[in-house]
Amino acid sequence: MNILIVKLSAIGDVIHTLPSLAALRRLYPQAHITWVVEEAAADLILNHPQLDEVLVSRRKAWIRDIKSGQFRKAWREIVQFIKDLRKRPYDLVIDFHGLLKSSIIVFLSGGKRKLGYDSLQELSGLFLAEKIPEDMNKHAVDRYLDFPLYLGAKKERAEFILPHSVDVENKVKLLLKSCGLEENNYIAINPIAYWETKLWDNEKFAILADLIQGKLKKKVVFTGSERKSIEEITSKMKSGGINLGGRTSLMELAYIFKQAIMLITTDSGPMHLACAVGTPVIALFGPTDPKRTGPYGEGHVVIRDNLSCSPCFLKKCKTTNCMKNITPKQVYAVVVSKIKEKQSNA
Repeated sequence: MNILIVKLSAIGDVIHTLPSLAALRRLYPQAHITWVVEEAAADLILNHPQLDEVLVSRRKAWIRDIKSGQFRKAWREIVQFIKDLRKRPYDLVIDFHGLLKSSIIVFLSGGKRKLGYDSLQELSGLFLAEKIPEDMNKHAVDRYLDFPLYLGAKKERAEFILPHSVDVENKVKLLLKSCGLEENNYIAINPIAYWETKLWDNEKFAILADLIQGKLKKKVVFTGSERKSIEEITSKMKSGGINLGGRTSLMELAYIFKQAIMLITTDSGPMHLACAVGTPVIALFGPTDPKRTGPYGEGHVVIRDNLSCSPCFLKKCKTTNCMKNITPKQVYAVVVSKIKEKQSNA
């Protein structure tokens, strides 16, 4: 049996789909399973032990090439991607994404059984032969697990499996050592988010980090894709901060989180990565709904100001009071509580 999973992006969404991959592998242990993903999240599934093949869509790169006049280059790569996609006759294609870009891949795959959500979002349901309802009251992980459950899988605890690399672990160990960080004795902070409404004030992050390093005597390491933004935070700190922004791959970041006491973060992909490796998360939420996309599993804490307008799911806002009303002292109190909890459990 040949199965094709279509989940292209983003980092958090791909992580949310991993338990469904595990469930499909248990349900079809002998199947050849292929996953189509875009470049930004590809590291999460390349060399994955439960996958037989990964096809990487360079959609954004192709669009850039076309805009810059490199039509032939883009066209050659697109044609080759379609050929690779159609090499295998798929018995089952599952569209976990539910958007136009994923439905096109579902259509091009030529699969016999095309399964997705009963939705016409971006006309995604047009190419599906089989549909299930999408319950938006569920967390994304559980929504995606509805597919393997529909196919006959048993309801089991969500299992997050990531690719393992000894080379990555060794590289991160050296990096941590060079920064003076001891494993299981530092706190990670991810201040980055792609929606401006999800961001917390940089000065507040600086105050929080100073409180942690000054009072708890735990070193703080900042992670994220935007190094300059983190430099702005560390420049405001009195105790100095370690900036690993832009210096790690996704799998290296996963190991950094795995060795951290906890992660303090905005609603973002790294938040879900920390959950996947079993690290406690303190998540700052504003415009989005933690019931749908909050940190999944036990041991995590969501901090949010329950304004009447939240969650609004807006990427632009005149006030962003839902995030502004969260204070460093409020977050620090939760950090102290989590530290005490860990010490008592030990």
